[in-house]
Amino acid sequence: MQERRKAREFVLKATYAFEILDDNVDQILDTLIVDLGLQEDLVPFARKLTYSVVAHRKEFDEVIIHKSRNWDFDRIALIDRLLLRMAMAEFYYFPDIPPKVSISEAIEIAKVYSTDDSGSFINGILDAVLNEGLASGRIVIA
Repeated sequence: MQERRKAREFVLKATYAFEILDDNVDQILDTLIVDLGLQEDLVPFARKLTYSVVAHRKEFDEVIIHKSRNWDFDRIALIDRLLLRMAMAEFYYFPDIPPKVSISEAIEIAKVYSTDDSGSFINGILDAVLNEGLASGRIVIA
């Protein structure tokens, strides 16, 4: 499981670079894979997750805005937004990953890379997204 955590941390860095640079995602991935030395067996997962986060970011942001009604979206820490997007990508596009694992991983990564309050904020938003997704049938637990 720690191996996937390394891949998720890599995806966080890749999507952060994409947000800041607004550059070609393939170029960012290729550069970071070399610079950060991502293990070869983690590259396919990291690429797929990164592509999912980037391709669906507007959709995920709409969900975040809907679930965080009392928060100004632009004031949500970028790292928190990226972790929320990553977990939602796992919910919707990685049916082999239990949603509770995605939530737990997002919280644990937030403890390292974000604010003291990020874990509870991320947990609350993702719990609401998961419950709604399960009720609507959009998220299916394998």
